[in-house]
Amino acid sequence: MGRQALFLWLMFSVSPQLQATVQEVVESLGFNFWGVQWVTRGSVLRVFIDAASGIQVDDCAAVSRQLSAVLDVEEPSDARYILEVSSPGLDRPIFTPAQFAALCGSAVRIRLRTPIDGRHKWQGRLIQVVDEQITLQTADTILTCQFDQIETARIVPDFKVMR
Repeated sequence: MGRQALFLWLMFSVSPQLQATVQEVVESLGFNFWGVQWVTRGSVLRVFIDAASGIQVDDCAAVSRQLSAVLDVEEPSDARYILEVSSPGLDRPIFTPAQFAALCGSAVRIRLRTPIDGRHKWQGRLIQVVDEQITLQTADTILTCQFDQIETARIVPDFKVMR
């Protein structure tokens, strides 16, 4: 199993209660909540924040301090874990149908829970999102799937060289 496949296999969904708690803390500090992941390898709770002006290291530190204090009381896990707070980055993960809809026209890479046409991994231009149905134009076909069929999704950054 490849390194990326192993990483994907080790991510578990976050409870709605934990997600709501994290979102509330992030937004109370004036940032946009992008998403949260629970990675069992290393017991990492990864929180992604965003802002129109971008995210700085000090922003991540402020959210981490506040979130740590809240999570110490809430206890999201019986086990020890590491809290990571960061920007979602250029190749940001996509967590919700609304995020997919906002990214129409962008290149994305998805991994499906179960294969379609014998493939788990797909990459192409996101051409349509209707309710929770995602449509991708790939190099050779059009893929349509339901949001809940997607295990992971990321934007594929467009690194056009400016002259």
